[in-house]
Amino acid sequence: MKVAIILQEGTERAESLGRAVHALLYTQEVHQSGGTARLILDGAGTLWFPRFEDPEFPYGDLYRAVRDAELIAGACDYCAGAFGVKDAVEAGGLPLVGQYHGHPSLVALIRDGYQVITL
Repeated sequence: MKVAIILQEGTERAESLGRAVHALLYTQEVHQSGGTARLILDGAGTLWFPRFEDPEFPYGDLYRAVRDAELIAGACDYCAGAFGVKDAVEAGGLPLVGQYHGHPSLVALIRDGYQVITL
């Protein structure tokens, strides 16, 4: 099983934290069950990277487990710039992905056999 989870949810709404945490949780579950999981931060979802890295992030242990297992494939190059977090992403060592006009390629994921889930 190969699953790519694309987090596009921003940080401003009440349910935003729930979607971000579930993106981490689902990524971890797929990986722990023996599947291949990749989390991609895209659109307003790129805003989560600085929050995830914040030592006060309430689900920091979950984030670090996903990060340290190298399950975060990257952040959208274009969107990280558009949302003002590109410097933070680069400084944090997260790859910038931009195969399709500066954005992650959905077609490439599907061709590589990934089931795509967007939150």
